[in-house]
Amino acid sequence: MKFDMHVHTVISPCSQLTLEEILSSAGERGLDGVCITDHDSMEVRRFLQEGVQSNGLCVIFGMEYATPDGDFLIFGSFEEIRKNLTAPELLRHVQSSGGVAVSAHPFRANRSTREYLIHEGLCTIVEGINGRNLHVENDRVAAWQKRYGVKQVGGSDAHSREELGKISTIFKDTIRNRADFVSALKEGCFYPARNNQTTILPIPLHQAIAA
Repeated sequence: MKFDMHVHTVISPCSQLTLEEILSSAGERGLDGVCITDHDSMEVRRFLQEGVQSNGLCVIFGMEYATPDGDFLIFGSFEEIRKNLTAPELLRHVQSSGGVAVSAHPFRANRSTREYLIHEGLCTIVEGINGRNLHVENDRVAAWQKRYGVKQVGGSDAHSREELGKISTIFKDTIRNRADFVSALKEGCFYPARNNQTTILPIPLHQAIAA
């Protein structure tokens, strides 16, 4: 299944992408699923029912949680998670709660993830391809894969309809709900893809051939 794991709706102040646009456009972008990861919020649950929609698209609710040491896509039962946690507090809470955390755009110049969190094993999955990163920022993830064996996913970081589905993650398992999604991340059988051409990092992003 092909999921865009990093999508922001108008619930995030910086995004112009509506739920209606996501539901109507995801299929034509070749997506089987979309993760709504608004900034520090899971308010999307008040406007949409999670899971497989009437058009077959699987919608999963998550969150992009910001900390001074990095931003993290978190998936699990975190609707009421406490605000202003430090990165170690957040990651330990996610682990103890049975959820999964993904380091978002780990080498972005102004929103990078501190390496000690990876070195200490607090986060083992990173966003290897982010649709809003520079190529060089995505390419730097290869060093962490070699050094720490991190797993890699991909996400568009969409804030507009045009960005939706440009980057995705391919899963071997069938995913129909949040529990399936968390289990698939823990199992580790996935890889990042650009457009319709799959690319397993650490191949540099600029070498991927757009479909």
